[in-house]
Formats: sequence, C-alpha cells, structure tokens
Amino acid sequence: MHLIETLLAWAEANEMLLTALALSSALVFAVSLLTVPWFVARIPVDYFREVERPVLPWANRHPAIRWPLLVIKNLAGLLFMAAGIAMLVLPGQGLLTMLAGIILMDFPGKFRFERWLIRQPALLDAINWLRRRRGRPPLRL
Repeated sequence: MHLIETLLAWAEANEMLLTALALSSALVFAVSLLTVPWFVARIPVDYFREVERPVLPWANRHPAIRWPLLVIKNLAGLLFMAAGIAMLVLPGQGLLTMLAGIILMDFPGKFRFERWLIRQPALLDAINWLRRRRGRPPLRL
C-alpha cells in the first residue's frame, strides 16, 4: 500500500509532466498514423529485390545540396526511430514507425538489415496491407 501512496503523491507533484507526456504521446500517435502509411507507400515495389542498395535520387547533386539533405534525412530517421521505440509501450504503430526510421537513416549494413527485417512475415503483411489501402502494389522480395 505504501508504494501506491508514493506513486499517487509523485503523480500529484508531477501533474504538468504527466500532462505533457500524455499530450506528446497523443501527438506522436496522430502524426504516425498520417506519416507511416505515406512513407510505406513511397517504398519502390522492387526496392528489396536489388542485391545492392539502389542509388539515391540526390547522390549526384552538388555537395552543398546533398549534405544538408542527408543530415535532414538522418535526423528524421532518428526521430522516427525514437518515436517507434516509444510506441512499443505507448499507442501507435511502433514497428512500422521504426522501419520508416531505419529506411531514412544511413548506417553500415543498413540494406542487409532492411532486407532481413522486411522478410519477417508479420511486418511484410502489415506493410503490404498499408500499401493496398493506398492503392499501391505489394512489395516484391
């Protein structure tokens, strides 16, 4: 009983923090419902069939354009990963959000990891379901 009283006292003392966490959780949930299906629908159908990673659209751009785009893309990927990890315990599409973050980020071994991850039946089914809802064909492995 002492633990419950302690937790209630802590909750009362940190009401603003708990409210901010609840609001940010709701916001992340809403944003993930809108953005994850959009990202999933934009994955090329044959992206995972390639033996090597496809060339990025901006790979041949001037470094003054390419580097800021890469930094923004990687920061967005980190944000999606953090949100996905949080959604494993909060409401939201945690695994799909994490996949979107992984696809956005650049790191050694990424393409091999993506190919392994996408071959997990539950994840592939969820992605193809989202693609179907967006009128896109299923991913070909």
